Amino acid sequence: MSDGSHRDRSADGAGDDPSPNHPGDPSPNRPGHPSPTHPGDLSADRADQLLLARVSEAAGRARLGRRRATYGAPFTGPGGWGAGAGIARRLLRVGGPAGARARARLDLYERGLTVGGAGRIHVVRYDSTVVRRHRVLSPQGLARAYVLVDVDGERVVLRCGDFGHPEVWGPEIRRAVTDAQLPRALAALAEGARLAFGPVWITREAVGSRGASLRWEQVWRIEVRNGSFAVRAAAGRWQVWGTVASGIPNLCVLQALAEHLAATAPHRPDDDKRN
Repeated sequence: MSDGSHRDRSADGAGDDPSPNHPGDPSPNRPGHPSPTHPGDLSADRADQLLLARVSEAAGRARLGRRRATYGAPFTGPGGWGAGAGIARRLLRVGGPAGARARARLDLYERGLTVGGAGRIHVVRYDSTVVRRHRVLSPQGLARAYVLVDVDGERVVLRCGDFGHPEVWGPEIRRAVTDAQLPRALAALAEGARLAFGPVWITREAVGSRGASLRWEQVWRIEVRNGSFAVRAAAGRWQVWGTVASGIPNLCVLQALAEHLAATAPHRPDDDKRN
């Protein structure tokens, strides 16, 4: 597995072939993929194959659909791939047997994702998870991270340094969660529900936080600034109603809902003339 993403259009979660020669599955012995196997650790490749089979089985049970991409633990240079086992133990809080170091992997599917490592697989569905953005400690200092909830209700922490190309898989997770949850949230609002996103709440008529609120027709702009949810009324100042530090759940869904409701609200004719 390289340190980048690997696209897979060949199989769904229920039908993956764990063979290392299966089209679309990462193989450490392919041209362009450095071999991570060390003398005395000849079972590493086999451990990867078994992990792939277990990941595919778990994705099939959760009906995640087709695999879209795979991201591996970053290659750490000569002596290599040790980070994969370390990440797996930290992320999944388990240790594999000596000589069977399956490298941690993040697989994105149509309807969810899996995070697999030494002895545990987490399965996350986009339509039911909660995702928060935090900053957490890493060996290099503070790092951006996504904290999700898996199908068993357990927390899964994905630090942006855990897998290659976080600038790709991070936005993709946010987009997929938004696409999966937005229609249901809009339907609930249409029926009169009040939805809470940590310190921020919204209804069909208004958005608010603690003692402040604005009707949608008063909202001029909405932005997520450096992880903060900010609202500005026409001819008013920006009001910050929630931050990454407060752990706003599903900030991506909140932003999409707020932008939709503000854009479709009836505005006064003079609102667009204000700065």
